[in-house]
Amino acid sequence: MARNLHVGIFYHNDKEEKIAQSLAARMVKHALDLDGTCTGEHGVGLGKRKYLVEELGESTVELMKYIKQCIDPLNLFNPGKLYPD
Repeated sequence: MARNLHVGIFYHNDKEEKIAQSLAARMVKHALDLDGTCTGEHGVGLGKRKYLVEELGESTVELMKYIKQCIDPLNLFNPGKLYPD
């Protein structure tokens, strides 16, 4: 049975932001370790795209890039927003 966890982490300053980012990274790692996902109904998101290869594998991400290139050869649809650098 699939479970979803939607978390909002709020912070007030730079120090708390670093703590929040560390917590989010640990939560993603834990989800992936449990064969879960770090993505949601709305896609991977800018904050989690760095985990895309870890979650899906390099060959799957390369296939996704190829398909996008086929349907968007001019890279007009959300350039730079899906795949990790």
